Amino acid sequence: MLAEKMENNININNVNSQHSEEKRIRVGFLVAGVITLLLIGLAGVYWFSGKSPTSLMVRNSQPGAAIFVSKSSPAMVSLLVNPDALQSLVPKGEFSQLKTSLLAKSNIDYQDDLKPWLSNEITLAVTTRDIDRDPENGLQTGYLMALATNNSQESREFMELLFSQRALSGTSLSIERYKGVKVIDDYQEDLPAEKIQNSLAGAVVNNFVLFANHPKVIKEAINNLQAPDLNLLSSLEYQKATQQIPKSSVAVAFLNLPEVGKWQGLELAESTYHSQILSLVLDPQGLLAESTFLTTADVVPPSLPLSKPVGALQYIPESTALAIAGTNLSNLGNSDLAKLWKQGTATIYGASEDAVSRLIQPVVKIQENLGLNLSQDIFSWVLGEYAIALLPNSETVIPDWVFVVEKTPQLAVGIASLDHIASTSGFNVSSLNLDGIQVSAWTELTATAENDSSINVDAKVRGVHTTLDNYEVFTANLKTLTAVLNQKEKSLLENPQFHTSMAVIPQPNQGYIYLDWEKSQNILKSQLPWLKFVEIFGKPVFDNLRSLTISSYSSEAGTLKGGVFWQFN
Repeated sequence: MLAEKMENNININNVNSQHSEEKRIRVGFLVAGVITLLLIGLAGVYWFSGKSPTSLMVRNSQPGAAIFVSKSSPAMVSLLVNPDALQSLVPKGEFSQLKTSLLAKSNIDYQDDLKPWLSNEITLAVTTRDIDRDPENGLQTGYLMALATNNSQESREFMELLFSQRALSGTSLSIERYKGVKVIDDYQEDLPAEKIQNSLAGAVVNNFVLFANHPKVIKEAINNLQAPDLNLLSSLEYQKATQQIPKSSVAVAFLNLPEVGKWQGLELAESTYHSQILSLVLDPQGLLAESTFLTTADVVPPSLPLSKPVGALQYIPESTALAIAGTNLSNLGNSDLAKLWKQGTATIYGASEDAVSRLIQPVVKIQENLGLNLSQDIFSWVLGEYAIALLPNSETVIPDWVFVVEKTPQLAVGIASLDHIASTSGFNVSSLNLDGIQVSAWTELTATAENDSSINVDAKVRGVHTTLDNYEVFTANLKTLTAVLNQKEKSLLENPQFHTSMAVIPQPNQGYIYLDWEKSQNILKSQLPWLKFVEIFGKPVFDNLRSLTISSYSSEAGTLKGGVFWQFN
């Protein structure tokens, strides 16, 4: 089939050359295609089919193409299964349509051109921030794609076909032998910038078909292969990171965080963590994205590990949009999680405080209303279990909230401190009887004179709390507290979605963040406007997303390991 196509291409006239130009492969398109295949293709198996992925065999848990990638590479991402293996989990035609759409502009047919030789790995790497390492003439990022082949002859024929098509479109080709390897490229320095961006170089090396946006990237890959001390496998950081990859991972990404920061033009602030390994594991109920950050610094978990769900969640209604649960908030600021948060937010936003205020605006609003400093006035005395939840409010985008704290010797002192803060902030601290239960309330009283003999007094509740068994329950208002007291609905612990997530998240762990996607959308979009664009880009994912559960479960020194479990309809 390939030989026939090559022969036909030789006879194409100049009129058809213009048509070939419109269909030629673009490096940027290949890059976007692989990323789309990894993120959407993997997640897609769940909403297209209820089939279990247990039949999906992962032959290699580590990318073989790492031998071509420099140990100074900013990033590398790999799909570790053949695309046809994923297709076996999806109704006939769905995954084929995805592959067809990815290759639509390339004049390549997956069935005829790729399937005969494509094996069990597709790797994409950012090899260098600047190919010629000369910032004076501008920065040109180097990209390398490596596709594992199980038929060298077929893959070489594919390479010839690909470049023959580009030659017929008017592109000048260069063919040379570099250290025994045939390298083909159409890179020309005198071309306009737009055409240089579409340049392509290729070679077949050691059971891999290599593509790059510059011949220097291919040659560097060959150097890395022949001088093992140059490639990623020789990096001690990478070796330590790959030990964290689960054997059942279908995709893996490795990030050199300082280099990623430089590549994106960001200064890596609070540089506690130096690298990250991300693995995707298919589960019958969803997709687990497990991430490990590595550091040489001393880091500590925020709390002792939990071997069962937090009991405070029994007072969190099932209808909650977002819930955070764990133990010992007093140590949160000095923990490994806090250091990771500071590093990430300070790098992206310039200051971690800006990111915090954007992400948890409802909580910031609570601080403003009550004049609180959460870290000093609340977190410092929360030594036992805790649960924080945001509940949708049908009347406003600002959600209601619930805060549950386990009783400890420090609890009484903490509550007295809160009452004092409320009082000095101008609120009335009073005791109420609510359905036979004693409740403390913080209210704001305002008086308005309607006439000479009538004064209207309005009381706005800013917060209420009461004791239930071994816990203190705080809520935004009496309505929310009444719902908790009367148990009008099941608790979050009885929610099937939450129960499924808890079964997937490894134990012991340091707590978790649970987000019901459908119920939290309005809250999140009101605080994070950019989320609307992310949702549009990943519409198939978000249309079928049920919940997200995030947890940290570090167990080794120098590592912060956690996971995000995506549960789909």
